[in-house]
Amino acid sequence: MLRHSTLDTPAGPFTVIATDTGAVRAAGFTTDVPELMRLVHPQLKGPVEADDVGPVRDAVRAYLDGDLSALDAIEVQQFTKGGFMGHAWEVMREIKPGAPVTYTQYAELAGRPAAIRGAAQACARNAVALILPCHRVLRTDGSLGGYRWGLPVKSWLLAHESRG
Repeated sequence: MLRHSTLDTPAGPFTVIATDTGAVRAAGFTTDVPELMRLVHPQLKGPVEADDVGPVRDAVRAYLDGDLSALDAIEVQQFTKGGFMGHAWEVMREIKPGAPVTYTQYAELAGRPAAIRGAAQACARNAVALILPCHRVLRTDGSLGGYRWGLPVKSWLLAHESRG
């Protein structure tokens, strides 16, 4: 069984879909649970009910209150058949708050400097926004680039993290 919970944040509503054990399968700045479920791989889907997502909710609150490392221990479950995407998601968690990187730098951190498009795809296919911090990856020219949940949210997150 999957559970979902929506929190009010300064950047807008943030919904988390997690397992009973607290592993996050989808998260984003929306109240639209079906939209989030479309991001979850079919092998990881299941029935979803509204409920408190416990420690995940507490970690998001702590992050919003200024503990920028509060999300580091949250388990995530995204489906990958291995290869670059899964590795890139692991590396994404190593990008520190207040120290965004470009897609080029992200590809280099992931050990494949030529895989700039692969790095961009890892960001675009990330179903667990905020917890896997794709908002910390910028265009090669340093501009914000895209963000599934909107540039105002990405801008707010980066500003929040630069204050910490």
